[in-house]
Amino acid sequence: MRIRVTKFQEMKQRGEPIASVTAYDYAMARVADAAGIPLILVGDSLGNVMLGYNSTVRVTMGDMLHHAKAVVRGTENALVAVDLPFMSYQVSEEEALRNAGRMLQEGGAQAVKLEGGLRTADTIERIVEAGIPVIGHIGLTPQSEHAFGGFRVQGTEVESARDLIEDALAVQEAGAFAVVIETVPSELGKLVTERLSIPTIGIGAGPHCDGQIQVLHDILGLSGRQPKHSKAYAKLQETITQAIASYAEEVRSGAFPTVEQGIPMDAGVLRELIDALSSEQ
Repeated sequence: MRIRVTKFQEMKQRGEPIASVTAYDYAMARVADAAGIPLILVGDSLGNVMLGYNSTVRVTMGDMLHHAKAVVRGTENALVAVDLPFMSYQVSEEEALRNAGRMLQEGGAQAVKLEGGLRTADTIERIVEAGIPVIGHIGLTPQSEHAFGGFRVQGTEVESARDLIEDALAVQEAGAFAVVIETVPSELGKLVTERLSIPTIGIGAGPHCDGQIQVLHDILGLSGRQPKHSKAYAKLQETITQAIASYAEEVRSGAFPTVEQGIPMDAGVLRELIDALSSEQ
């Protein structure tokens, strides 16, 4: 039974931390779902992690729909939310609603996520009114990296911290069922969480948020990087590199494949084939 959005409100009320991850494909989604992750986000960070872009700005609706479908096919229990990519919701509320609807209708997702606080509150409200669950995203919003002058901690001054709290309240008032808070001081993450009735999902926002979200490739040690806000729980890049190198060496040396990996031919058929070939010479 797939988790509903009301589950996360119940978790906040119980004080039960929400562990969530990003996933971008069928295989990883299956693993995360089997591990009991209740919320899986198909993040536009797939542009960096899966497509090799240097920015999420280049990610398109086509990219997001393609990966959303794969993640949904790989899950049975987790709620799957999908990022609305750059310029898919900024032009107009009508276009935002249309693209949000596509994520559910074509992508199979159960919710969408979009960046911005006060500036996108009206858009969030319009989407929610149409019956589409929304997760907000405030603090460091990667689609605005050029406006921010790069990836910088947000809310470090009194004015910017107050603005971030206002953003959070605006997202809640607009009807979002949760909000992601990215790259802000831990104390500010705590202040925001205390002021909201909806769950806060932190990424680099400290331990006091109602939940945490991390890029699955980062926690598995697969991304080749280690952001300050993340922790690697495995070193799979090293393991996989060694496995591939071992395979290549065995192919070169003739150690692979062996009889065990071969498919034997029926002896009678083999004799008949050899006889037939001999008669043709």
